Amino acid sequence: MTLCLKNARHLDAPVDLLVRDGRILTMTPAGHQPPPDGCDTFDAGGLLLMPSFIDVHAHFRDPGYEYKEDVTTGLAAAAHGGFGAVMCMANTRPVNDTAAVTRCMLEKARAAWPHGPRLYPVAAATVGLAGQELAPLGELKEAGCVAVSNDGCPVSSAEMMRRVMEYAADLGMVVMDHCEDPDLARGWVMNEGEVSGELGVKGQPAAGEAVQIARDVMLSEYLGIPVHISHVSSALSVDVLRWAQARGVKVTAETCPHYLMLDESALRGYNANAKVSPPLRRPEDREALRQAVRDGILGVLSTDHAPHALHEKERTLDEAPKGFTGLDLALPLTWRLVREGIWDEALLHQRWCYGPAEIFGLPCNRFEPGDPADFFLFDPEETWTVSPETLHSKSANTPFLGEEMRGRVRHHWCGGVQLF
Repeated sequence: MTLCLKNARHLDAPVDLLVRDGRILTMTPAGHQPPPDGCDTFDAGGLLLMPSFIDVHAHFRDPGYEYKEDVTTGLAAAAHGGFGAVMCMANTRPVNDTAAVTRCMLEKARAAWPHGPRLYPVAAATVGLAGQELAPLGELKEAGCVAVSNDGCPVSSAEMMRRVMEYAADLGMVVMDHCEDPDLARGWVMNEGEVSGELGVKGQPAAGEAVQIARDVMLSEYLGIPVHISHVSSALSVDVLRWAQARGVKVTAETCPHYLMLDESALRGYNANAKVSPPLRRPEDREALRQAVRDGILGVLSTDHAPHALHEKERTLDEAPKGFTGLDLALPLTWRLVREGIWDEALLHQRWCYGPAEIFGLPCNRFEPGDPADFFLFDPEETWTVSPETLHSKSANTPFLGEEMRGRVRHHWCGGVQLF
């Protein structure tokens, strides 16, 4: 089967794209050559052509918490958000610490979205995420897991973290760490700072994240084993990572759109929809993170898609769960930084697609012959309002609820098959 996508724009250049049997055949200047006889033709009408993104950090809540989100709705949000692949964390019920849970997740994904987006499970680092006993990582990799993480339950023991890193490295898997010192962070509601003082709630200092990152960096350097730091939120953490990378430590890291767009003031009025883990920090942290993404200190963007049910977020600020939905909103939010001239489109492709693929060994589309035909068309001018009706996720818990967004995915293909 051959598809000719005509009149698209890729990195400001008008292009035509030729796809055959789920793979990229050629990308040429628009009108450079006529489409082959018998191929299907799709006129992009000048929309932006981008490679399908890879989200390395999401929570689909399935199995066990399907009232928040399930694999079907999570992948729907991914598809409409421009994501062709999603790595799903292990804090399900039961925890993804056995091959049976991994296979269950993959079977649900194949049944609901047989052509993609693809789901890549992330194995629990420890049994039950309890931090006491190594999970059977060999079994989990064989079942289909692509990385290892105790996300949501940071590994407090340096000795246990070392064993996880060594075991994962033997299997060719990268450890992703949620960095949070459990003592400094105990009982926190938001960032420790001016706003937490105003609201009279317990804060978490940025040092609680940076201290744990420093530990992982030291272990990575000592062992010569890569480690990936999840959802970095503070300037202090960026400083640690910059120092480590300058030393040649094999440490990579990510941040999320909400840390690039918001700060702790979003929680004024006790706004539980802005409660997230790690917490939103100061405006200075937000600016440092934007710069770190541009510099490559933070080489990956992720959504940390964390859906919750409406009734859960309607509790008081200290009782409400942490996290909010992200897959539907990630592209229009980060596109703002392109529109404002802070980043460019090529950087967006690198941080949302090529960087994740390189770190975790996943297939991606660089629009070279033979690449998987995973791509989407994006309208940077379409405006829409964030509401439960305009989100494809089952969850609408987001601090951007009611806000007007500019930019939306119009069409998406995975493996050359049009998803919508």
